[in-house]
Amino acid sequence: MKKKERIYLAPPHMSGRELQYIQEAFRSNWISSMGSNIDEMEKQLAAYTGAKHTLLTSSGTAALHLALRVLEVGQGDTIFCSSLTFVASANAILYQHAIPVFIDSEPDSWNMSPKALERAFEDAEKKGKLPKAVVIVHLYGQSSDMEALQEICNRYQVPIVEDAAESLGATYKGVQSGTLGRIGIYSFNGNKIITTSGGGAIVSEDPDLIEKAKFWANQAKEPALHYQHEEMGFNYRMSNILAGIGRAQLEVLDQRIRKKRRIFERYNASLQSLPGFEFMKEMTYGTSTRWLSALTVDPDVSSSTALEIIKALSDENIESRPVWKPLHLQPLFKGAAYFSHQPEESVSDRLYEHGICLPSGTNLTDAQQDEVIKIIHKVVTST
Repeated sequence: MKKKERIYLAPPHMSGRELQYIQEAFRSNWISSMGSNIDEMEKQLAAYTGAKHTLLTSSGTAALHLALRVLEVGQGDTIFCSSLTFVASANAILYQHAIPVFIDSEPDSWNMSPKALERAFEDAEKKGKLPKAVVIVHLYGQSSDMEALQEICNRYQVPIVEDAAESLGATYKGVQSGTLGRIGIYSFNGNKIITTSGGGAIVSEDPDLIEKAKFWANQAKEPALHYQHEEMGFNYRMSNILAGIGRAQLEVLDQRIRKKRRIFERYNASLQSLPGFEFMKEMTYGTSTRWLSALTVDPDVSSSTALEIIKALSDENIESRPVWKPLHLQPLFKGAAYFSHQPEESVSDRLYEHGICLPSGTNLTDAQQDEVIKIIHKVVTST
């Protein structure tokens, strides 16, 4: 019996124009870390987001690392970081030999809890050691409540790094996600809403920060005829070939967002009435891209658990995932400080235990999505 074609969680989706820009790079013979594709994609990204200054990087993680370095994060500094996120958000902290302190989510947006952040700052102030920066992650295509978080950070005069790896195209009160903090970063990994295969970007209103990041991203080469290096640098620039992919992808970003939102709306219409099912809310302060359609299943109300649904989909060659395992639960960060939403309530633990991310690729067909929905209904009604 022929195996069903696999339905992936968030596969890349080409627009058809990528080869045109890649061929431009080949014709010009600029295929490394300089060229017109890089220049044009940086301009496109700035125009789309409203960011004054942009720098393309080899990955979102590289962008995060550069962001922390230009903020002079170093050995022994503490960095407050969202806990409900992918490990890359905190790995960059370790690269700088700094110490992560994890902050819980709040239950509505699933993003960083202002209550938890406030308590973390109060604790840090008592100890006489404020963090060097706060890394705020915008989860699954939705911005955090930036005004509430900014008010706290501004009061303590601590800069914000926006990890907008998952939220390119989302808005907060009409402003693009990633452009509200001192520095913002994006990811163009293969599973993101648009992709360059691998790649990322750093954005800021401060030209000096971006210039310094660019210097370090190019191996910290001094302006000399010979190769002169006075500081440690990195090979962190995006290639001109991959930027060609990104140019074509940025041209269809708004289309991708519309499709992601339509996928969510179909899931929501078909599944929200199931007992115990609750989708990640879209907050009134902004618009979500719905990068991934995510929900929780309450086992006290539903006849099925999140893991049972994930397994049933997997049995039919359909990829779904739990929501991110909180970083304060990861063995890598054992012993790290953690501030929950309420003293006796860890929201991110609950979301991880009961959450599911459903297939959300922009090349997902209605028939494929209907198959996902049918299987979920079958699992819920047969258990």
